[in-house]
Amino acid sequence: MKYVDPEDFRFDLRELAGSMGDFGTLFPLAIGYMVVCGLPPTGLLVTLGLANIVTGLVYRLPMPLQPMKVLAATAIAQTWSPSEVYASGFAMGVIWIFFALTGIMGRIRELTPRAVIRGIQLALGLLLARQALTLMSDQWLVALAACLAAFGLKESKRCPAALLLTGGGLLWVFLTAPPGGLAPPALTLPKLTLFSLREIWSTFLKVGIAQIPLTATNAVLATSALIGAYWPHRPVPENRLALNMGIMNLCLPFFGAMPLCHGAGGLVGQRTFGARTGGANILEGTMEIALGVFFAPSLVTLFSLFPKAVVGAMMAVVAFELSRFALDMAPGRATRRERFLFIATAVGAVIGNMALGFAVGLAGNRFLPGHDERLKKQKE
Repeated sequence: MKYVDPEDFRFDLRELAGSMGDFGTLFPLAIGYMVVCGLPPTGLLVTLGLANIVTGLVYRLPMPLQPMKVLAATAIAQTWSPSEVYASGFAMGVIWIFFALTGIMGRIRELTPRAVIRGIQLALGLLLARQALTLMSDQWLVALAACLAAFGLKESKRCPAALLLTGGGLLWVFLTAPPGGLAPPALTLPKLTLFSLREIWSTFLKVGIAQIPLTATNAVLATSALIGAYWPHRPVPENRLALNMGIMNLCLPFFGAMPLCHGAGGLVGQRTFGARTGGANILEGTMEIALGVFFAPSLVTLFSLFPKAVVGAMMAVVAFELSRFALDMAPGRATRRERFLFIATAVGAVIGNMALGFAVGLAGNRFLPGHDERLKKQKE
């Protein structure tokens, strides 16, 4: 039996705050799924909570779970039915199981230099910063206060920033909720959900193919690199992350789950606000299950009233922390060639999308002078 270090699972205020560190990247799309696509809140949150608990127990590290963003944006924009959403998740489960079992992700990692991964991380930071500014634009005074708290207290053990901001946001919800807007707690359980083979194939063709590059770069390559940087004694290989996402998305859609993946932004958010162990995932999962089982009738109202400026402030901190990895590309720490690849990747990802940035970076790495020398050094 594998020895479990007591430090693998902590359940203090810092871990609790860290468990909320990725809410800014999680709940906006989850709300869209519930409000626009009609996904029942109970199934969505209970499956997310169970996945978080299992992931925390298995990895013994903070390991964020988030909606697949390209799928979510398309499903919400086109008002997909719940069965189409579930079918798209199942399709991605098949894909990532295939990628994991064939070792494709490991091969992609071998072909991807550090500069390209750092470019993807910078692009994620810039995109999150842009989204944070949009969220904060209508409530600048609230946003300023929230940013001061987020940056000033993110290292605090007695008053962690995420706890303070989430508590303040919930207080705002209860003070501004319309009469009858928040229903009393009531027991609700997930229901079995089904979908057709036609829906699996059609949703994969519509947007599943476009989701693959973003998941490969953000949820697999960048997340694995961050885990290696934060916890070098406990690396998580790319193929294992792919397998984890495949298993989740094969099983959970039958109980009401949205398509799920990991994410570099969520990981940075959790760690920035205090998460260091698998306890953060267990705490987050427990909260999500409780919300889904007991507060489903009020969830849409609760999330819609939560101040966007507070979410934006938390997102701004995550954007800042992600962008700090650009320091690895500073003169003296990276070659001129690496800096060019880094900038080209980031620009392509911000102007176009992650797939374009990744392709630009790999193309530059292949055709710029120095490619053959780099391969020789790797073999040596």
